[in-house]
Amino acid sequence: MSTMQLDIVTPERTVYSEQVEMVIARAAEGDIGILPHHSPFVSPLKITAVRVKKDGKEFLVAISGGFIEVRGDKVTILAETAELPQDIDVERAEAAKERAEKRLADKKKEDIDFKRAQLALDKAINRIKVARSR
Repeated sequence: MSTMQLDIVTPERTVYSEQVEMVIARAAEGDIGILPHHSPFVSPLKITAVRVKKDGKEFLVAISGGFIEVRGDKVTILAETAELPQDIDVERAEAAKERAEKRLADKKKEDIDFKRAQLALDKAINRIKVARSR
């Protein structure tokens, strides 16, 4: 089967760099499936679990926004943060989820940044989903 290079990079490090068969991500306009020889493409990414197919198996990578670029047989994801399932601290993610839910539930407080709390909740839910996919 034909493959392509996938690099997932954050400002701190390269999280993943391997030859893969397929990448599925939630881009700004919706989900996109990328196979080898895909047309060139650049798009912002939402908070999402990127699905990666390699050697006939599939796994997820937690991405908290960024950009995806497809060029030739290379896919590059430049992410704000990215975590492989085995690297996610589930207890920490669940605690972050609970904190965000409490902030969102407290409608009386005026000093709460609801947009920030919603983003924190979305990130925590995504991390938990990816961690449990192992």
